[in-house]
Amino acid sequence: MGKRLAGAEKEVLVEIVRFTQKNGLKGAEGGWKDFLARNDKKFGASVSDPKKRSKDVLLAFLLTFSKDFQKVYFGKLVRRLNERSAFEQFLKEFPDKISPQLKLVQLTAEHPEYRKNYNFPSYKEGWKVLREGKITNFMKSTMLAIDCEMVLCHDGTEALVRICVVNSNLEVKLDELVNPLKAVADYRTSITGLSKKDLKGVTCSLVDVQKSLKKLLSKGKILIGHSLSKDLHALKFDYSRVIDTAYIFKYANLPTTASASLNSLCKSVLGYAVREEGEPHNCLKDAEAAMNLVLAKLKHGFNDPIEIARDSVPESDMMKLLAHKIPVYLPCQELLKLFSGNPSIDEKIDSRVRGDYYSTCISFGDRDEVEKAFDELDGQEAKDSSGRLQKNVLLKRENGDVASFYVRKMAYGAQLNKSELSNKRPPPTEHVEPTKEDNDGDKQKKRKTGKKHEKKKAKISVAE
Repeated sequence: MGKRLAGAEKEVLVEIVRFTQKNGLKGAEGGWKDFLARNDKKFGASVSDPKKRSKDVLLAFLLTFSKDFQKVYFGKLVRRLNERSAFEQFLKEFPDKISPQLKLVQLTAEHPEYRKNYNFPSYKEGWKVLREGKITNFMKSTMLAIDCEMVLCHDGTEALVRICVVNSNLEVKLDELVNPLKAVADYRTSITGLSKKDLKGVTCSLVDVQKSLKKLLSKGKILIGHSLSKDLHALKFDYSRVIDTAYIFKYANLPTTASASLNSLCKSVLGYAVREEGEPHNCLKDAEAAMNLVLAKLKHGFNDPIEIARDSVPESDMMKLLAHKIPVYLPCQELLKLFSGNPSIDEKIDSRVRGDYYSTCISFGDRDEVEKAFDELDGQEAKDSSGRLQKNVLLKRENGDVASFYVRKMAYGAQLNKSELSNKRPPPTEHVEPTKEDNDGDKQKKRKTGKKHEKKKAKISVAE
Protein backbone atom coordinates (compact mmCIF):
# COMPACT_ATOMS: atom_id res chain seq x y z
CA MET A 1 0.00 0.00 0.00
CA GLY A 2 2.95 2.30 0.68
CA LYS A 3 3.94 2.08 -2.99
CA ARG A 4 0.39 2.97 -4.09
CA LEU A 5 0.37 6.03 -1.84
CA ALA A 6 3.84 7.03 -3.05
CA GLY A 7 2.66 6.75 -6.65
CA ALA A 8 -0.43 8.89 -6.11
CA GLU A 9 -0.60 12.51 -7.23
CA LYS A 10 -0.10 15.16 -4.56
CA GLU A 11 -3.73 16.31 -4.97
CA VAL A 12 -4.89 12.81 -4.00
CA LEU A 13 -2.71 12.80 -0.86
CA VAL A 14 -4.03 16.26 0.05
CA GLU A 15 -7.62 14.98 -0.08
CA ILE A 16 -6.75 11.92 2.04
CA VAL A 17 -5.06 14.06 4.71
CA ARG A 18 -8.05 16.42 4.74
CA PHE A 19 -10.28 13.43 5.25
CA THR A 20 -8.26 12.28 8.27
CA GLN A 21 -8.63 15.79 9.68
CA LYS A 22 -12.38 15.89 9.21
CA ASN A 23 -12.90 12.48 10.81
CA GLY A 24 -10.36 12.89 13.61
CA LEU A 25 -8.28 9.94 12.42
CA LYS A 26 -4.90 9.37 14.08
CA GLY A 27 -1.82 7.41 13.10
CA ALA A 28 1.04 6.23 15.31
CA GLU A 29 2.11 9.86 15.83
CA GLY A 30 -1.36 11.28 16.40
CA GLY A 31 -3.44 13.40 14.04
CA TRP A 32 -2.18 15.67 11.26
CA LYS A 33 -1.41 18.65 13.51
CA ASP A 34 0.19 16.39 16.14
CA PHE A 35 2.43 14.95 13.43
CA LEU A 36 3.47 18.42 12.22
CA ALA A 37 4.17 19.70 15.73
CA ARG A 38 6.38 16.70 16.42
CA ASN A 39 8.28 16.55 13.13
CA ASP A 40 8.52 20.14 11.84
CA LYS A 41 10.85 22.07 14.14
CA LYS A 42 10.58 25.25 12.05
CA PHE A 43 6.86 25.75 11.46
CA GLY A 44 5.25 23.08 13.62
CA ALA A 45 1.47 22.94 13.13
CA SER A 46 1.22 26.64 12.22
CA VAL A 47 1.06 25.71 8.52
CA SER A 48 -1.56 22.97 8.68
CA ASP A 49 -3.23 23.34 5.27
CA PRO A 50 -2.25 20.06 3.54
CA LYS A 51 -2.17 21.85 0.18
CA LYS A 52 0.73 24.00 1.41
CA ARG A 53 2.81 21.00 2.44
CA SER A 54 5.11 18.94 0.22
CA LYS A 55 4.15 15.53 -1.09
CA ASP A 56 6.90 13.96 1.05
CA VAL A 57 5.41 15.41 4.25
CA LEU A 58 1.89 14.26 3.33
CA LEU A 59 3.15 10.77 2.51
CA ALA A 60 5.19 10.54 5.72
CA PHE A 61 2.06 11.32 7.77
CA LEU A 62 -0.13 8.78 5.97
CA LEU A 63 2.48 6.08 6.44
CA THR A 64 2.15 6.46 10.23
CA PHE A 65 -1.18 4.62 9.98
CA SER A 66 -1.22 0.85 10.30
CA LYS A 67 -0.68 -1.22 7.18
CA ASP A 68 -4.12 -2.77 7.61
CA PHE A 69 -5.78 0.65 7.73
CA GLN A 70 -3.76 1.81 4.72
CA LYS A 71 -4.83 -1.27 2.79
CA VAL A 72 -8.49 -1.31 3.80
CA TYR A 73 -9.27 2.38 3.58
CA PHE A 74 -6.49 4.42 1.98
CA GLY A 75 -6.48 1.95 -0.91
CA LYS A 76 -10.20 2.55 -1.48
CA LEU A 77 -9.76 6.29 -1.25
CA VAL A 78 -6.84 6.37 -3.68
CA ARG A 79 -8.89 4.41 -6.23
CA ARG A 80 -11.90 6.65 -5.67
CA LEU A 81 -9.92 9.87 -6.06
CA ASN A 82 -8.05 8.56 -9.10
CA GLU A 83 -11.37 7.69 -10.74
CA ARG A 84 -12.73 11.15 -9.94
CA SER A 85 -9.58 12.71 -11.40
CA ALA A 86 -9.95 10.58 -14.54
CA PHE A 87 -13.59 11.70 -14.87
CA GLU A 88 -12.61 15.37 -14.53
CA GLN A 89 -9.87 14.88 -17.11
CA PHE A 90 -12.38 13.24 -19.44
CA LEU A 91 -14.67 16.24 -19.13
CA LYS A 92 -11.81 18.57 -20.08
CA GLU A 93 -10.52 16.53 -23.02
CA PHE A 94 -13.85 15.50 -24.54
CA PRO A 95 -16.34 18.32 -23.87
CA ASP A 96 -18.30 17.38 -26.99
CA LYS A 97 -19.00 13.94 -25.54
CA ILE A 98 -20.44 15.21 -22.26
CA SER A 99 -24.16 14.50 -22.07
CA PRO A 100 -26.54 16.99 -20.41
CA GLN A 101 -26.95 14.45 -17.59
CA LEU A 102 -23.19 14.33 -16.96
CA LYS A 103 -23.12 18.12 -16.89
CA LEU A 104 -25.51 17.96 -13.94
CA VAL A 105 -23.18 15.45 -12.25
CA GLN A 106 -20.41 17.98 -12.78
CA LEU A 107 -22.61 20.84 -11.52
CA THR A 108 -23.36 18.86 -8.35
CA ALA A 109 -19.65 18.25 -7.71
CA GLU A 110 -18.88 21.96 -8.15
CA HIS A 111 -21.37 23.07 -5.46
CA PRO A 112 -19.61 24.66 -2.44
CA GLU A 113 -21.24 22.18 -0.04
CA TYR A 114 -20.40 19.05 -2.07
CA ARG A 115 -16.97 18.26 -0.63
CA LYS A 116 -18.21 18.61 2.93
CA ASN A 117 -21.37 16.51 2.55
CA TYR A 118 -20.12 13.82 0.15
CA ASN A 119 -16.88 12.99 1.95
CA PHE A 120 -18.19 9.79 3.52
CA PRO A 121 -16.55 7.78 6.34
CA SER A 122 -16.53 4.68 4.14
CA TYR A 123 -13.56 3.24 6.01
CA LYS A 124 -15.98 2.26 8.77
CA GLU A 125 -17.45 -1.20 9.14
CA GLY A 126 -20.55 -1.87 7.04
CA TRP A 127 -19.83 0.74 4.35
CA LYS A 128 -19.74 -0.15 0.65
CA VAL A 129 -17.82 1.80 -1.99
CA LEU A 130 -19.05 1.46 -5.57
CA ARG A 131 -16.32 2.24 -8.08
CA GLU A 132 -16.82 4.31 -11.20
CA GLY A 133 -15.59 1.51 -13.44
CA LYS A 134 -14.19 1.79 -16.94
CA ILE A 135 -13.66 5.08 -18.73
CA THR A 136 -16.35 4.05 -21.23
CA ASN A 137 -18.89 4.32 -18.40
CA PHE A 138 -18.29 8.08 -18.32
CA MET A 139 -20.32 8.51 -21.49
CA LYS A 140 -23.37 6.69 -20.15
CA SER A 141 -26.28 8.71 -18.80
CA THR A 142 -28.92 6.27 -17.55
CA MET A 143 -30.53 7.77 -14.45
CA LEU A 144 -32.17 6.40 -11.31
CA ALA A 145 -33.77 8.47 -8.54
CA ILE A 146 -33.82 7.43 -4.90
CA ASP A 147 -35.40 8.41 -1.61
CA CYS A 148 -35.04 6.90 1.85
CA GLU A 149 -36.79 7.17 5.18
CA MET A 150 -34.87 6.87 8.43
CA VAL A 151 -35.76 6.39 12.10
CA LEU A 152 -33.86 7.54 15.18
CA CYS A 153 -32.28 4.72 17.22
CA HIS A 154 -31.44 4.58 20.92
CA ASP A 155 -27.70 4.79 20.17
CA GLY A 156 -28.23 8.25 18.63
CA THR A 157 -27.79 7.06 15.02
CA GLU A 158 -30.29 6.98 12.19
CA ALA A 159 -31.30 3.70 10.54
CA LEU A 160 -32.85 3.03 7.15
CA VAL A 161 -36.45 1.74 7.20
CA ARG A 162 -37.61 2.31 3.62
CA ILE A 163 -36.03 2.84 0.22
CA CYS A 164 -37.59 3.59 -3.17
CA VAL A 165 -35.85 3.79 -6.55
CA VAL A 166 -37.43 4.84 -9.86
CA ASN A 167 -36.04 5.20 -13.38
CA SER A 168 -36.47 8.15 -15.76
CA ASN A 169 -39.86 6.74 -16.86
CA LEU A 170 -40.93 6.76 -13.18
CA GLU A 171 -41.05 2.97 -13.19
CA VAL A 172 -40.40 1.48 -9.74
CA LYS A 173 -37.11 -0.43 -9.64
CA LEU A 174 -36.94 -0.94 -5.89
CA ASP A 175 -39.41 -0.40 -3.05
CA GLU A 176 -38.51 -2.07 0.22
CA LEU A 177 -39.24 -1.76 3.91
CA VAL A 178 -36.04 -2.38 5.88
CA ASN A 179 -35.52 -3.87 9.33
CA PRO A 180 -33.19 -1.51 11.28
CA LEU A 181 -31.97 -4.47 13.38
CA LYS A 182 -31.53 -2.30 16.48
CA ALA A 183 -33.69 -0.59 19.08
CA VAL A 184 -35.67 2.35 17.71
CA ALA A 185 -36.16 5.43 19.91
CA ASP A 186 -38.39 7.38 17.52
CA TYR A 187 -40.13 6.12 14.38
CA ARG A 188 -40.79 9.75 13.36
CA THR A 189 -44.20 8.63 12.15
CA SER A 190 -45.29 12.19 11.37
CA ILE A 191 -42.43 12.33 8.86
CA THR A 192 -41.81 8.75 7.74
CA GLY A 193 -45.45 7.64 7.79
CA LEU A 194 -44.22 4.42 9.41
CA SER A 195 -44.76 2.92 12.85
CA LYS A 196 -43.57 -0.14 14.72
CA LYS A 197 -46.37 -2.32 13.32
CA ASP A 198 -45.36 -1.48 9.74
CA LEU A 199 -41.96 -3.08 10.27
CA LYS A 200 -43.26 -6.18 12.01
CA GLY A 201 -42.08 -9.27 10.15
CA VAL A 202 -39.81 -7.30 7.79
CA THR A 203 -36.69 -9.35 6.99
CA CYS A 204 -34.95 -7.12 4.44
CA SER A 205 -31.73 -5.71 5.95
CA LEU A 206 -29.36 -2.88 5.08
CA VAL A 207 -26.94 -5.43 3.60
CA ASP A 208 -29.71 -6.72 1.31
CA VAL A 209 -30.45 -3.17 0.15
CA GLN A 210 -26.76 -2.49 -0.50
CA LYS A 211 -26.57 -5.58 -2.72
CA SER A 212 -29.68 -4.53 -4.66
CA LEU A 213 -28.40 -1.00 -5.10
CA LYS A 214 -25.04 -2.24 -6.34
CA LYS A 215 -26.78 -4.22 -9.09
CA LEU A 216 -29.02 -1.31 -10.06
CA LEU A 217 -26.10 1.10 -10.34
CA SER A 218 -23.85 -1.17 -12.38
CA LYS A 219 -22.17 0.17 -15.53
CA GLY A 220 -22.04 3.78 -14.47
CA LYS A 221 -25.68 4.71 -13.88
CA ILE A 222 -26.33 8.16 -12.43
CA LEU A 223 -28.06 8.34 -9.04
CA ILE A 224 -30.43 11.23 -8.33
CA GLY A 225 -31.83 12.45 -5.02
CA HIS A 226 -32.66 15.54 -2.99
CA SER A 227 -29.98 16.15 -0.34
CA LEU A 228 -28.82 12.76 -1.53
CA SER A 229 -25.81 12.65 0.78
CA LYS A 230 -28.17 12.02 3.71
CA ASP A 231 -29.68 9.00 1.95
CA LEU A 232 -26.25 7.63 1.02
CA HIS A 233 -25.09 8.08 4.59
CA ALA A 234 -28.06 6.08 5.89
CA LEU A 235 -27.39 3.45 3.22
CA LYS A 236 -23.66 3.41 4.11
CA PHE A 237 -23.06 3.57 0.40
CA ASP A 238 -20.25 5.65 -1.10
CA TYR A 239 -20.99 6.61 -4.71
CA SER A 240 -19.88 9.68 -6.64
CA ARG A 241 -21.84 9.64 -9.92
CA VAL A 242 -24.70 11.63 -8.44
CA ILE A 243 -27.05 14.51 -9.19
CA ASP A 244 -28.26 16.29 -6.07
CA THR A 245 -31.38 18.30 -6.87
CA ALA A 246 -30.61 20.59 -3.93
CA TYR A 247 -27.41 21.66 -5.74
CA ILE A 248 -28.36 22.12 -9.40
CA PHE A 249 -30.64 25.16 -9.11
CA LYS A 250 -29.74 28.74 -8.24
CA TYR A 251 -31.91 30.45 -5.62
CA ALA A 252 -32.81 34.14 -5.74
CA ASN A 253 -33.92 34.39 -2.11
CA LEU A 254 -31.57 31.98 -0.29
CA PRO A 255 -27.88 32.18 0.67
CA THR A 256 -25.33 30.63 -1.75
CA THR A 257 -24.68 27.61 0.45
CA ALA A 258 -28.36 27.07 1.32
CA SER A 259 -30.69 24.55 -0.25
CA ALA A 260 -34.45 24.51 -0.60
CA SER A 261 -36.68 21.75 0.71
CA LEU A 262 -37.95 19.25 -1.83
CA ASN A 263 -41.50 20.48 -1.34
CA SER A 264 -40.56 24.14 -1.86
CA LEU A 265 -38.42 23.34 -4.89
CA CYS A 266 -41.23 21.36 -6.52
CA LYS A 267 -43.64 24.25 -5.97
CA SER A 268 -41.25 26.67 -7.67
CA VAL A 269 -40.01 24.43 -10.52
CA LEU A 270 -42.78 21.93 -11.17
CA GLY A 271 -45.76 23.97 -10.02
CA TYR A 272 -47.05 21.48 -7.47
CA ALA A 273 -46.37 20.39 -3.90
CA VAL A 274 -45.13 16.89 -3.15
CA ARG A 275 -47.17 16.81 0.04
CA GLU A 276 -49.82 18.87 1.78
CA GLU A 277 -49.23 20.63 5.08
CA GLY A 278 -48.82 18.13 7.93
CA GLU A 279 -48.79 15.13 5.58
CA PRO A 280 -45.96 12.60 6.15
CA HIS A 281 -43.35 11.92 3.50
CA ASN A 282 -44.12 9.41 0.78
CA CYS A 283 -40.85 7.75 -0.15
CA LEU A 284 -41.99 6.81 -3.65
CA LYS A 285 -43.44 10.25 -4.43
CA ASP A 286 -40.23 11.91 -3.22
CA ALA A 287 -38.10 9.73 -5.50
CA GLU A 288 -40.41 10.57 -8.43
CA ALA A 289 -40.24 14.28 -7.55
CA ALA A 290 -36.42 14.22 -7.59
CA MET A 291 -36.46 12.59 -11.03
CA ASN A 292 -39.04 15.10 -12.32
CA LEU A 293 -36.87 18.00 -11.11
CA VAL A 294 -33.90 16.68 -13.10
CA LEU A 295 -36.03 16.07 -16.18
CA ALA A 296 -37.38 19.64 -15.91
CA LYS A 297 -33.85 20.99 -15.53
CA LEU A 298 -32.72 19.07 -18.64
CA LYS A 299 -35.70 20.26 -20.66
CA HIS A 300 -36.03 23.89 -19.60
CA GLY A 301 -32.59 24.82 -18.25
CA PHE A 302 -33.61 26.95 -15.25
CA ASN A 303 -30.25 28.71 -15.47
CA ASP A 304 -31.50 31.92 -13.88
CA PRO A 305 -32.03 32.12 -10.10
CA ILE A 306 -35.51 31.04 -9.03
CA GLU A 307 -37.68 32.30 -6.19
CA ILE A 308 -38.27 29.56 -3.64
CA ALA A 309 -41.77 29.14 -2.27
CA ARG A 310 -41.49 28.94 1.49
CA ASP A 311 -43.35 26.20 3.33
CA SER A 312 -46.13 27.44 5.58
CA VAL A 313 -45.76 26.82 9.29
CA PRO A 314 -48.58 25.12 11.24
CA GLU A 315 -50.19 27.33 13.89
CA SER A 316 -49.11 24.92 16.65
CA ASP A 317 -45.45 25.35 15.64
CA MET A 318 -45.77 29.14 15.72
CA MET A 319 -45.99 28.85 19.51
CA LYS A 320 -42.54 27.23 19.69
CA LEU A 321 -38.88 28.12 19.42
CA LEU A 322 -36.35 25.60 18.14
CA ALA A 323 -33.13 25.16 20.11
CA HIS A 324 -30.52 23.32 18.05
CA LYS A 325 -26.89 22.26 18.01
CA ILE A 326 -27.16 21.72 21.77
CA PRO A 327 -24.29 19.65 23.24
CA VAL A 328 -25.62 16.24 24.32
CA TYR A 329 -24.20 16.70 27.83
CA LEU A 330 -26.58 19.63 28.47
CA PRO A 331 -29.96 18.43 29.85
CA CYS A 332 -32.78 20.05 27.91
CA GLN A 333 -34.61 21.14 31.08
CA GLU A 334 -31.67 23.43 31.87
CA LEU A 335 -32.51 25.42 28.75
CA LEU A 336 -35.74 26.68 30.25
CA LYS A 337 -34.02 29.17 32.56
CA LEU A 338 -33.00 31.17 29.48
CA PHE A 339 -36.57 32.04 28.54
CA SER A 340 -39.16 34.38 29.97
CA GLY A 341 -42.77 33.32 30.37
CA ASN A 342 -43.76 29.76 31.25
CA PRO A 343 -42.07 27.55 28.62
CA SER A 344 -42.06 23.76 28.55
CA ILE A 345 -40.24 20.95 26.73
CA ASP A 346 -41.67 17.55 25.84
CA GLU A 347 -38.46 15.50 25.76
CA LYS A 348 -40.06 12.37 24.29
CA ILE A 349 -41.69 14.19 21.37
CA ASP A 350 -39.44 17.10 20.54
CA SER A 351 -35.83 16.01 21.10
CA ARG A 352 -33.72 14.90 18.12
CA VAL A 353 -30.16 13.59 18.57
CA ARG A 354 -27.49 14.09 15.89
CA GLY A 355 -24.15 12.69 17.03
CA ASP A 356 -22.64 15.08 19.62
CA TYR A 357 -25.59 17.48 19.42
CA TYR A 358 -29.35 17.46 19.71
CA SER A 359 -32.26 19.79 19.04
CA THR A 360 -35.51 20.34 20.89
CA CYS A 361 -38.59 22.58 20.78
CA ILE A 362 -39.53 24.99 23.54
CA SER A 363 -43.30 25.51 23.74
CA PHE A 364 -45.08 28.65 24.94
CA GLY A 365 -48.65 29.62 25.73
CA ASP A 366 -49.18 31.92 22.74
CA ARG A 367 -47.35 33.69 19.92
CA ASP A 368 -46.85 36.93 21.89
CA GLU A 369 -45.02 34.92 24.56
CA VAL A 370 -42.79 33.41 21.85
CA GLU A 371 -41.91 36.82 20.44
CA LYS A 372 -41.17 38.26 23.88
CA ALA A 373 -38.97 35.29 24.85
CA PHE A 374 -36.97 35.49 21.63
CA ASP A 375 -36.54 39.27 21.80
CA GLU A 376 -35.28 39.07 25.39
CA LEU A 377 -32.63 36.44 24.58
CA ASP A 378 -29.08 37.76 24.76
CA GLY A 379 -27.21 36.73 21.63
CA GLN A 380 -26.21 37.67 18.12
CA GLU A 381 -29.18 37.71 15.79
CA ALA A 382 -28.68 36.22 12.31
CA LYS A 383 -30.51 33.98 9.86
CA ASP A 384 -30.31 30.26 9.31
CA SER A 385 -29.81 28.70 5.88
CA SER A 386 -33.56 28.97 5.16
CA GLY A 387 -33.84 32.63 6.15
CA ARG A 388 -35.37 32.21 9.62
CA LEU A 389 -34.20 34.42 12.48
CA GLN A 390 -32.03 32.79 15.12
CA LYS A 391 -29.67 33.76 17.93
CA ASN A 392 -26.42 32.19 19.07
CA VAL A 393 -26.72 32.06 22.87
CA LEU A 394 -24.49 30.99 25.73
CA LEU A 395 -25.69 29.28 28.88
CA LYS A 396 -23.58 29.29 32.04
CA ARG A 397 -24.13 26.14 34.08
CA GLU A 398 -23.92 25.71 37.84
CA ASN A 399 -20.53 23.97 37.53
CA GLY A 400 -19.10 27.00 35.71
CA ASP A 401 -19.09 25.48 32.22
CA VAL A 402 -20.51 27.53 29.35
CA ALA A 403 -22.56 25.83 26.62
CA SER A 404 -23.22 27.40 23.22
CA PHE A 405 -26.20 26.64 20.98
CA TYR A 406 -28.77 28.30 18.69
CA VAL A 407 -32.37 29.34 19.25
CA ARG A 408 -34.44 29.80 16.11
CA LYS A 409 -37.90 31.05 15.24
CA MET A 410 -40.19 28.60 13.45
CA ALA A 411 -41.63 31.28 11.14
CA TYR A 412 -39.87 33.13 8.35
CA GLY A 413 -39.06 36.65 9.53
CA ALA A 414 -38.24 39.87 7.74
CA GLN A 415 -34.81 40.26 6.13
CA LEU A 416 -32.17 41.99 8.25
CA ASN A 417 -31.70 45.49 6.83
CA LYS A 418 -28.33 46.99 5.86
CA SER A 419 -27.95 49.00 9.05
CA GLU A 420 -28.54 45.86 11.11
CA LEU A 421 -26.03 43.88 9.06
CA SER A 422 -23.38 46.60 9.33
CA ASN A 423 -23.36 46.24 13.10
CA LYS A 424 -23.04 42.50 13.04
CA ARG A 425 -20.42 39.94 12.20
CA PRO A 426 -21.13 37.66 9.22
CA PRO A 427 -24.12 35.48 10.15
CA PRO A 428 -23.10 32.03 11.44
CA THR A 429 -24.06 29.08 9.25
CA GLU A 430 -25.74 26.12 10.87
CA HIS A 431 -23.42 23.15 11.61
CA VAL A 432 -20.46 24.78 9.82
CA GLU A 433 -17.27 25.79 11.60
CA PRO A 434 -15.42 28.92 10.41
CA THR A 435 -12.70 28.05 7.91
CA LYS A 436 -9.10 29.10 8.03
CA GLU A 437 -9.68 31.15 4.90
CA ASP A 438 -12.46 33.08 6.68
CA ASN A 439 -10.13 33.86 9.59
CA ASP A 440 -7.31 34.91 7.30
CA GLY A 441 -9.71 37.17 5.38
CA ASP A 442 -10.76 38.89 8.59
CA LYS A 443 -7.11 39.54 9.51
CA GLN A 444 -6.33 41.01 6.11
CA LYS A 445 -9.40 43.26 6.32
CA LYS A 446 -8.30 44.59 9.71
CA ARG A 447 -4.81 45.35 8.46
CA LYS A 448 -6.25 47.35 5.55
CA THR A 449 -8.83 49.39 7.42
CA GLY A 450 -6.87 50.10 10.61
CA LYS A 451 -8.10 49.96 14.17
CA LYS A 452 -10.08 53.19 14.12
CA HIS A 453 -12.27 51.88 11.29
CA GLU A 454 -12.85 48.41 12.73
CA LYS A 455 -16.45 47.57 13.38
CA LYS A 456 -17.47 46.76 16.90
CA LYS A 457 -17.88 43.08 17.53
CA ALA A 458 -21.37 41.98 18.40
CA LYS A 459 -21.62 40.89 21.98
CA ILE A 460 -22.90 37.53 23.03
CA SER A 461 -23.92 37.62 26.67
CA VAL A 462 -23.76 34.67 28.98
CA ALA A 463 -27.02 33.74 30.67
CA GLU A 464 -26.49 33.15 34.36
